[in-house]
Amino acid sequence: MTTSELWQWDAVDLAAAIRSRKVSSLDATVAVIERMHAVNPKVNAVVRDLSDEALAAARAADEAVRRGERLGPLHGVPVTIKENVDQLGLPTINGVVAYKDLTATEDSPPVANWKKAGAVIVGRTNTPAFSLRWHTDNDVHGPTLNPWSRSRTSGGSSGGASAALAVGIAPLAHGNDYGGSIRYPAYTCGLAGIRPTMGRVPAFNRTASVERSPTNQLMAVNGPLARKVRDVRVGLAAMSGRDARDPIWVPAPLEGAPPAAPVRVALCVQPKGQYTHPAVAEAVRKAGKALADNGYAVEEVEPPAFEAACQVWRKLVFTETRHLTYESIEKLGDAQARKSAGLWLELQPDLSLKEYMQALAEVLTHRRAWAAFMETYALIIGPNSGDLPFEVGFDCKDVQTFRHVLDAQALMTLVNMLGLPSVAVPVGTTAVPDAPQGLPLGVQIIAQRFREDLALDAAEIVEAVHGITTPIDPVW
Repeated sequence: MTTSELWQWDAVDLAAAIRSRKVSSLDATVAVIERMHAVNPKVNAVVRDLSDEALAAARAADEAVRRGERLGPLHGVPVTIKENVDQLGLPTINGVVAYKDLTATEDSPPVANWKKAGAVIVGRTNTPAFSLRWHTDNDVHGPTLNPWSRSRTSGGSSGGASAALAVGIAPLAHGNDYGGSIRYPAYTCGLAGIRPTMGRVPAFNRTASVERSPTNQLMAVNGPLARKVRDVRVGLAAMSGRDARDPIWVPAPLEGAPPAAPVRVALCVQPKGQYTHPAVAEAVRKAGKALADNGYAVEEVEPPAFEAACQVWRKLVFTETRHLTYESIEKLGDAQARKSAGLWLELQPDLSLKEYMQALAEVLTHRRAWAAFMETYALIIGPNSGDLPFEVGFDCKDVQTFRHVLDAQALMTLVNMLGLPSVAVPVGTTAVPDAPQGLPLGVQIIAQRFREDLALDAAEIVEAVHGITTPIDPVW
């Protein structure tokens, strides 16, 4: 591409061109900012414009290049940060009106690590209230629209990050994932993203008034989204540096020993208890064929104790929502957040302390079973979401609809409880009346703990065969 199209460039290409002085960080940042000002009013993805700070950082990045300084892997590359992590001097609003003045006194580890890698932050992206929905809307900033179809969700909770990427606002975005909040927005907007292994990327918010809940400590991770898998890889590496504020962080290598060939892959098209739309099932099989055609040994199988494991995730997450989060949602959340959380609680009866502890103990049972399963199958390919991107309003409608949503998101949420890394990757589009260019389809590729490299390798193959071209213009 020409330099006039710098806002369309991938992060890897931009970083290389800036390092070699073929383009400047300032030119790249200006191009992204101009694109942001042109299209963001249509999608409402970036909710805090940091143009002035970004231009200053880009000039400093170019000076560092001219001085011959040691440069990080993202040196001079424009990125966005989700508004639910601390960024020095800015409020960590997290979609809640009451947090508009909750100003961070330091950078959270993901932000600090990307800054160390040389990234230039152009804006902060939208999230639902408390980041607890698969749809991005709130009373502070309003809804983020999906550029493929305004009647479909952009996903959540990293919906602002995904919509920004899809329309060309920076090539790399920060997100986080407790129940699919990286992988689902990546799916709805035709992007790639990774939920890393728990402990891979350090996390901490000084602005938090209380420590994270037990399931949050077991399941929630930070990670990157991008338009290309190779950008996800470099974004993850840059985000994974040690930070003493997170004692859960693990100094695991980013690449492991090569597995025995051929790499065996479990194709889980429709696990028992998982709703899978026919178009999604076809996408899973297409991804499997792409790997089979490239030397992988792909076999359609059923994963271990799928329904039972999914029930454990629901018991734990919904019980903690009821007892640790719902009071704040009721007091500070918007009407949509209250309605959505209320449907969660209607679906899952309250647990006694003993039942909660038993469910917490059962997590290890399922992690052990899947670890044994993955001794045979180094990778698992399955639905990211089992349904097409949901129509706006899906999580505030009624209990029956929300039950369907949970069944469609079953594999996505289960991966969090299992603590496994998973890469979301697009697999073409499907035609629907309300999306002129079609709706994105995609799969997730799950690997053993700390083997993100194997999942990314496979995702690059699937992307090469079935990838989606982004950025796009909003279709309205």
